[in-house]
Amino acid sequence: MNKKHIKFMKEAIKQAKLSAKAGGIPIGSVLVKDGKIIGRGHNKRVQRKSAILHAEMDCLENSGRLEPKDYRKCIIYSTLSPCDMCTGAILLYKIPTVVIGENETFKGPESYSKKCGTRIFNLNLEECKEMMRDFVNKNSELWNEDIGK
Repeated sequence: MNKKHIKFMKEAIKQAKLSAKAGGIPIGSVLVKDGKIIGRGHNKRVQRKSAILHAEMDCLENSGRLEPKDYRKCIIYSTLSPCDMCTGAILLYKIPTVVIGENETFKGPESYSKKCGTRIFNLNLEECKEMMRDFVNKNSELWNEDIGK
């Protein structure tokens, strides 16, 4: 496993834990450009009573406005496979690479992303799976709401 991917995923995991600590859904994300984190975010749907503040959306928002050419140099890390909404934002800004912590709890439209040219790397991390398993077991109703079930 690529050490660089693990390093940045650990930062996304920290974001997921911040969300959990604040009573939210434990999903975190970071945006990396040229080997530096330029944005961090975590799921804030519960905390902000938001319909759209998934981790990736929060991360992109916290990255500020970037030039289109800058997004094309980025990698977005997410502790969980991005959903349709977050995938749409990733595709809109043409972020070429997505690194996910796991996709067993939830699998977004990864094949569609790949068809559109996005590279996806699944680190398949037990820590990410365990964090989500624990959350879903204790908060199934909230989890189903988050994924639109």
